[in-house]
Amino acid sequence: MKPRGFAFAPKVGIVIALLLLSSGVFNAGVGFVRSDVAQADATPSPTPTDSSTTPTPSATPTPSATPTPSATPTPTDSSALGPPRKILTGWIPYYSMKTALPAAILNADLIPEVSPFWFSLKDQKTITDLYTPANPSVPMTVPLQSMQAAGFKIIPTITDGTDVNPKTGQVSQMVLSNLVANPTSRANVVNTILNLVVTNKFDGIDLDFENFAFVDSISTWPTTEIRWVQFLSDLSTALHAQGKILSITTPPLFDPSSGKKGYYVYAWSQVAAMIDELHIMAYDYSTSSPGPIGPLQWTTNAVTYAVSVIPASKIFIGIPGYGRDWVTKVVGTCPTLPINYSKAVAPGVVSTFVMHNAGTLASTYGATPTYNQTFAESSFTYQKIYNGTTASGTLTTCTAYRTAWYQDAASFTARANLVAQYRLGGLSEWTFGMEDPTAFQAIRVVALAISPDSVSAKLTADSTNISIGTPTNVTGTFVLPDKTPAAGIPVHLQTQSAGGVWTTVQDGVTGTDGTYPATLQLTGNTNIRMYSDATWQRLEGDTPTIAINVSRILSWSIPASMKAGITYPVVVHVLPAVLGVAVNLTNGSHAVTDATGTATFAVTNDSLGFIPFRVNIAPDSNYAGVQSRLVTVWVR
Repeated sequence: MKPRGFAFAPKVGIVIALLLLSSGVFNAGVGFVRSDVAQADATPSPTPTDSSTTPTPSATPTPSATPTPSATPTPTDSSALGPPRKILTGWIPYYSMKTALPAAILNADLIPEVSPFWFSLKDQKTITDLYTPANPSVPMTVPLQSMQAAGFKIIPTITDGTDVNPKTGQVSQMVLSNLVANPTSRANVVNTILNLVVTNKFDGIDLDFENFAFVDSISTWPTTEIRWVQFLSDLSTALHAQGKILSITTPPLFDPSSGKKGYYVYAWSQVAAMIDELHIMAYDYSTSSPGPIGPLQWTTNAVTYAVSVIPASKIFIGIPGYGRDWVTKVVGTCPTLPINYSKAVAPGVVSTFVMHNAGTLASTYGATPTYNQTFAESSFTYQKIYNGTTASGTLTTCTAYRTAWYQDAASFTARANLVAQYRLGGLSEWTFGMEDPTAFQAIRVVALAISPDSVSAKLTADSTNISIGTPTNVTGTFVLPDKTPAAGIPVHLQTQSAGGVWTTVQDGVTGTDGTYPATLQLTGNTNIRMYSDATWQRLEGDTPTIAINVSRILSWSIPASMKAGITYPVVVHVLPAVLGVAVNLTNGSHAVTDATGTATFAVTNDSLGFIPFRVNIAPDSNYAGVQSRLVTVWVR
């Protein structure tokens, strides 16, 4: 997964979660995602140029002139600014919970959503939970509650694990492609994913189906592309019907007119309307030979194509929290004992390190990192000596000449500036917890400089207790930080009945005074809220929820006087007229409405005098309680 060949890993709820993490409740798992990924350093993933040629392994690029991002001011007084724009997302892998989750929570001011990297699709009806076996002492609900307490939307990532036969371990091509080609198995895959999202109350799902690019051959792409588009159409329809988000994570594509299509199997232009988010894996440019992880011009080329076919707000640039370290030359004979370096230390062998260890790695061997302005990445070279013996016991030594490349705080600034320039959705880090703390601060500086205005929103109603059939007048008021009305902004009125989902019932635009009035005819207890659209300039404005209590309508008749010992009918009519509504009389009698909404009591009084009577209906989930006026009857 992201990257191919590498994987590491002030609310009370947040504090508790951090204490649990820092005390070692989570395993500090470090390891590769799966066996084929672990070999990626030796077998680099190619960057295809077009459909008719075999991809060439990446080499250090010589980019053309890089477009200059729009100037991003550096805030000098953060207290004078609003909250930073939330432009950072990222992945929280099951194997590095101890580092990834705290890193996200501590920077929640930058992060609107996270993607737990916890699930793998194994067949059309099976999704494997990778989290639980790796964290047996910490139920999944614990980190999920911490994420929710931090205010994150939770959009887990699901990978394609269908290529590996669970019994033999054999890898096969086009397994998922064939599954989504067949209408029945495609529907099963859709329902399996939908069930995962709905059952766990996730906010959506992120598809990281990289086998199309890195397991299946390029010759299969034209066929798979058609199947992929149909699959996303079906999944999008199913998820959106439940109010859920569909995100995809793919390697880069490029403008076909440039002669470089990239991984065109993912068909960005065809799926643009179906997806809510696109996360571009703008890393792993250099794998087999030393070079930048994701050079700026290469990244920019993918972004410029993306924004030409997909709304910019849906697009996120993937940024690597890791670096790569290549062996370029070896002098001498490397030892085989006590550690066998004969294969691990050889020209072309590459290892991986996390960003926050880059400085230590360089200083340990007396190297000084150099920032390359063109690539917007840092690199350094160093020598490492390996001592030991040969298999026969002879002392031996070898010196490895090594070159490391990685992205740092300045690199993240350059890519955050692309977010500002193109007004993108943001950045996506693989993975949280790898970065140096200065990298988050670099993003925060840009995020503060492009901070959107907050919108204050309130909702009022002329009454919160009404009888059914009575119109309800509500007004949403939207105000900018300087107290001026938020005029002319799109707003949406939503309602929620008991146990139901929120439904948009009106769309409109605020007037010059920043208000949007609406009249509703409610048929039962209803929650009401209103919100304004988020734009690049403004945050979403959300009103508090108002509960409108709706009562049934009672009408009844009772004699003004009664003879003692004589039975009289007391008839009650209830609207809406439905069968089975329980009606109570103050003398302790009970009756139930028939299909016409009529309930009848048989009343007999033996005591003489003036007797008070009243009927009532108790509240339930759909209606407020209601009672009639008090009537005094003369019993003679």
